[in-house]
Formats: sequence, C-alpha cells, structure tokens
Amino acid sequence: MNLLQGKTAIITGASRGIGKGIARIFAQNGANVVFTYSSSVEAANELEKELTDLGVKAKGYQSNAANFEEAQELIKNVLENFDSIDILINNAGITKDNLLMRMSEEDFDKVIEVNLKSVFNMTKAVQKTMLKQRKGSIINMSSVVGVKGNAGQANYAASKAGIIGFSKSVALELGSRNIRSNVVAPGFIETEMTGKLDEKVVEGWRNAIPLKRGGTPEDIANACLFLASDLSTYVTGQVLNVDGGMLT
Repeated sequence: MNLLQGKTAIITGASRGIGKGIARIFAQNGANVVFTYSSSVEAANELEKELTDLGVKAKGYQSNAANFEEAQELIKNVLENFDSIDILINNAGITKDNLLMRMSEEDFDKVIEVNLKSVFNMTKAVQKTMLKQRKGSIINMSSVVGVKGNAGQANYAASKAGIIGFSKSVALELGSRNIRSNVVAPGFIETEMTGKLDEKVVEGWRNAIPLKRGGTPEDIANACLFLASDLSTYVTGQVLNVDGGMLT
C-alpha cells in the first residue's frame, strides 16, 4: 500500500519507541520522512538508513522542539531539502513522575515545556507552509492519561490534556484552509522503556485492558497513517483513543 505516496512527514522524537514505529510505517507507505531526535545520533543514523533503504527520502535532524528558535530553524532547513510539508506528527515527550507533594517546580515546568510547548513551537513553524499549500494534516500525540488523569503524573497529564485543547483550537482556526488537526491518545504501549519494568507489574496492566495486551508502536502508527492519509480528509478536531479499550 502507498497511502502516503509523494507526501512529506515530519515526526518529532523518532529515534525510538512510538516515533520510530510511525517513521517505519510511513516510509513503507511511500512518505518521505523527516524526523528529529535529541541525543541518540547512532540510533538516528541507523533509522535514516533503514528508511532510505525502503526507497523514500529520509533525513534526521538533531533538534529540540521545545525551543522556539530551533523549531523555526528546523522547518527552514527541511524546506531546503524537501518540496513540501504535508504531515506533522508531534510525538516528542518525556515523563518526570511524582506525587504532587514531592514534585519539584522544575519537573513540572520541564514536562510542560517538552510535551506541550513543543507542539505550539512546531505547529507555529509549519503553519505558514501548510497555509500556502492549502493542505496539511497535524497529528498530536496525547495519552489516555491526558483524557482521564493519573495519580503521580499531574505534570504529564496536564501536558497531554493541554495538547487536546490546543489541537481542537487549531482544527477550528485552520479548517477553512483544508488543514486538519487531530489527536492520537495511546494507552499502554510496549516499547524499550516498558521493557525495563517488572514483568509482574506489566502483566497486571495487560490483564486490566479489555483486549488483554499492551499496544505496539505499530498499533499507534497505523492510527496515525489513517489520520495522515486521504482516507481521513473529513476528520478534524478529533481524539482517537488507541488503548485496547482502557477508556471504555
């Protein structure tokens, strides 16, 4: 299938986990892929080669989406190498979990900056290009935690809930120019990070999910594929929960 043939996608934070899964599925569907990473140069080089081997144009940029100037600079550089920017996936994110009584101001601010401010920075940076093209699909990665909250994650939940409000507002502002803005809210996704957790804890989580398994990066990537492609041209301002039924 080539649902994204000829389109260019930018994916932030894609050297591992969900971002990497999205990059792979998008390249397999014919998209040229631009991705950002923060520090893992080796992993980024490997991914760039893997994507290029699929026959698409791919380029990784070391860039911090939480920095306004760096986001602007990134888009400038991308437009020198690629003809268009059709899809933006704001995926970069961190956690600094703690109960509110123990959470430092620094840990609150950092999570808001990386998870939420980066979405503002990147959307603002691509907006002019998408307006000129009169088309575009923006997909912002939230979380079930942004929909229902979670003890010990007040900072993360606030950042992910903020993404939902931001995305719906952008959908209202840019809809008349054929620019769509949607949210994917993953549930418990099994990645390198969750692989380090105690197996009994993970098993407990799986059993609490109606589909009785954790999700894979591919599960999230396929939802993004739908929202990025022309299959969803009449879908905007929506939150798609990809969580195995956790929020049912």
